[in-house]
Amino acid sequence: MGIEATYIERHPGSASLHARASRRLPSGVTHDARFQRPFPIYADHAAGSQKWDVDGHRLIDYVMGHGSLLLGHNHPDVLEAAARQLAKGTHYGASHELEIEWAEKVCELVPSAEMVRFTSSGTEATLMALRLARAATGRPALLKFERHFHGWHDYVITNSTYGAEAPPGVPESTLESVVVVAPEMHTVRETIASRSDIGTIIVEASGAGMGTIPLPPGFLRELRRFTQEQGLLMVMDEVVTGFRWSPGGVQQVEGVVPDLTALAKILAGGFPGGAVAGRADIMERLSFSADGKALKVGHPGTFNANPLSAAAGTAALARIADGHAQEAAIANARTLQAGMNGILAERGIAGAAYGEASIFRIILGGDSVPEARHYNPNELPLDLLKRGTSPETQRLLNLAMVNHGVQYFGNGGIVSAVHTRADIDETLAAWDASLGELQAEGAC
Repeated sequence: MGIEATYIERHPGSASLHARASRRLPSGVTHDARFQRPFPIYADHAAGSQKWDVDGHRLIDYVMGHGSLLLGHNHPDVLEAAARQLAKGTHYGASHELEIEWAEKVCELVPSAEMVRFTSSGTEATLMALRLARAATGRPALLKFERHFHGWHDYVITNSTYGAEAPPGVPESTLESVVVVAPEMHTVRETIASRSDIGTIIVEASGAGMGTIPLPPGFLRELRRFTQEQGLLMVMDEVVTGFRWSPGGVQQVEGVVPDLTALAKILAGGFPGGAVAGRADIMERLSFSADGKALKVGHPGTFNANPLSAAAGTAALARIADGHAQEAAIANARTLQAGMNGILAERGIAGAAYGEASIFRIILGGDSVPEARHYNPNELPLDLLKRGTSPETQRLLNLAMVNHGVQYFGNGGIVSAVHTRADIDETLAAWDASLGELQAEGAC
């Protein structure tokens, strides 16, 4: 029986739920990354590094709440804080002490954070950061980088400069204010020299797609110097990297302090939540003036800093503040990458497992089998990273891994602080078996 046929046979409950979902949800999903042919897995419950689907199968989880669960599923500190708050109320419609504690913890950890404004998601965080930046500079246009992901709002959904195929539903007038370039400093300089209306540069701190295509070495530092020299604002998107690369994110590791930072995911401990943090003089544009006459940047939001997210987020940040969780997750990821590359080499399959911090990326194809157990992504050919694994090979690999009890998403996954050596060993066994099945089907 082939990979897909096995998947269908093993998951009748998920198949049934997907058929039901497809009658009310577009493509049967509520997040693009959860779409999977012939159907996605439907989860029932989770604990630690694992989750169970509706058919009773245990899965070692490398989706980890799309990156929000550095501490794994149901960490006791986070659950206790959330349960305590749940008994007191889920939404006061009023200010509360927890939002202050949450903001204080963010400012303690994140180098750029002088003040904070909470949102309900990472998309909202980048949207607000860009609005604040435009208000501060008085310049309407922004520069973003190819394939860098900053959410789904109109200003960042495009991956090409205006004139190419436009994303459906995005006004042309919006696209005219967005310039998309390769992450190369000479291109950035040339673009800024030719566009006086650009006041802001936004960058995904990991490089494109959670590190799928990394930034050149030293790029963030050079970009920061350039923005300061030119009077531009730098927005660092740390929705994924914040609190994961280190307690203070990429900016702590690289020694780069942006003007504004977008945060989410780990920020709220697995609950909904995002934030913009940054320079006080920019953040104060959200403040009401003493006489109430000056125009401010507006920002309502029903669930901003809701007590439940604030409680969970504050507890999670307190637990990860010493850096031990990050160190454990990074060590787990390196062990996993090394094992995956070793198996690729043993099987003579061209490709690599790579990634920074506690994220791993997988690419199959190319000209050679792995020569190293660990890869700095910048050592891999850029054209290979851009091309990626063929969609059908990636789809079959994802199905095969689920058949063998492991789930990640897309072209890689996210490792937590609570994955064990037994989890890693089981994952590598699944990897070996899955690659063997791909070879048998002629997919790699």
